[in-house]
Amino acid sequence: MRIGSISTAGLQGAGAGPIAQSARKFISIMALAASVAALALIVESQYGLSLFGDGLRQPYAAHSAVGGGLGTEATVLTPVEENRYRALSEYVAKRYRVSQDVAFNLVSLAYKAGRELQLDPLLIIAVISVESGFNPIAESVTGAKGLMQIIPKYHGDKLEEYGGPGAVFDPATNIQVGALILKEYIRRTGNVGIGLQMYAGALGDVEDQYTNKVLGVKQRLQQVESQLLRGPASNPMRTASLRSSNPFTLPLD
Repeated sequence: MRIGSISTAGLQGAGAGPIAQSARKFISIMALAASVAALALIVESQYGLSLFGDGLRQPYAAHSAVGGGLGTEATVLTPVEENRYRALSEYVAKRYRVSQDVAFNLVSLAYKAGRELQLDPLLIIAVISVESGFNPIAESVTGAKGLMQIIPKYHGDKLEEYGGPGAVFDPATNIQVGALILKEYIRRTGNVGIGLQMYAGALGDVEDQYTNKVLGVKQRLQQVESQLLRGPASNPMRTASLRSSNPFTLPLD
């Protein structure tokens, strides 16, 4: 028996068979998986996007409202904006008993409209507070609808751009159109107090009750902002400086 004469060439040939090929395929698959995982980490770290599981993850994102609900279209916020909106939405959520996430989105929409129209966003939020208490489906006996209580039959031309009168209950549309109406009234009268009375259809109110109510809410919102900017170590007595000598004058810038 010539056991000692078995050649190693046969063993080397066997090593090139199906087992070796399977091993190489497995190694190639593992290398590809590692490359994809590394790419996913790079994308997530650079752009805030997750390729697996959670869809788009965007920190400091304010979701705008689409189709009558709060949708997924996002605007990336700076940390300063995030903190400001969060502080205001916490106040709104507690004061008006609404979801803090919804309040955050509505505050974000008010700031967006304010920037575009050069109108104080806190004034917009204050009008929403007085008009609807942050109820996006509110409707009055006179036909005023939505967050800012817009009457479609009077402002149908403005709603047409957003799909017609049915869009009045869409939060983003309602805030944008309501802010535009308010800006026009203030520009037309040259006075924020009279503009507010005109917005409410209360020009005959000689005591300016509506204006005083809206500006009172706006002042409380300013206090929330000022507390955020001052921080806990500052002198709380400085809130008195928030009062304006002429609360009925609004700088349009």
